Amino acid sequence: MEIVFLGTGGGRINLIRQVRWTGGFRINSDSANIHVDPGPGALIRSNQLKQSPLKLDAVIITHAHIDHCNDANLMIEAMSGFALKKKGTLVGSKNVLQGPEKIVTDYHLKHCGNIFIPSLKNGEKKVFETRKGSFELEFIKVRHDEPSAFGFKLKIDGKIIGYTSDTEFFPELPSLFKGCDCLIINILKPKDDGIPDHLETAHGIKIIKDAKPKKAVINHMGISFLRAGPASQAKIIEEKTGINVIAAKDGMKIKL
Repeated sequence: MEIVFLGTGGGRINLIRQVRWTGGFRINSDSANIHVDPGPGALIRSNQLKQSPLKLDAVIITHAHIDHCNDANLMIEAMSGFALKKKGTLVGSKNVLQGPEKIVTDYHLKHCGNIFIPSLKNGEKKVFETRKGSFELEFIKVRHDEPSAFGFKLKIDGKIIGYTSDTEFFPELPSLFKGCDCLIINILKPKDDGIPDHLETAHGIKIIKDAKPKKAVINHMGISFLRAGPASQAKIIEEKTGINVIAAKDGMKIKL
């Protein structure tokens, strides 16, 4: 099993300047190939890194912000065989899939074999069948300025991969991600800048220290975090927690 990072940048400045890519990440396993948060460049980076979107079994979109969903329709079109078949699983927040400002078009929705919107009740679990096996998602309600946003724990092929998505810190958050083999944390900034809705380095320390994943990966890094040095920030977190912490890089592959 591997995780392939098709974009490790976050924040509005990085989004436009593309200092770091913004295509989300992909999980390849025996049971499913899953693309998570296909932001701008997801299709281009997938092809560039030889991660064929035509071989996707599922697309997960955690919230309706453009840096997480811009290429959603493209990835769905690929997943459904150039939109010539009805297949694949789509999991998305309510604001991604419903309402007048939804992101995914009706045309693309009708080509998905299975569509699911989380209820935002912590502990909600759902098993999804694929052509090769199955996977389970445990949904985690996060606190973000997109109210239907969610994080998750993915159970697949004997491993548990956690993903915070975008969220501000709250006391219950660390315990919700216990038991992960790998925890992907979206840390936008090295310290408090007065703007809520995202995590900073100190929050990463609190989460990892309590959740105790076997491995933690920093993702979705903003300009200030990049200027502070992702590797040095990862080292600070690792020293404070005793957990192996990696600052992801564009195109990086992590084996589990």
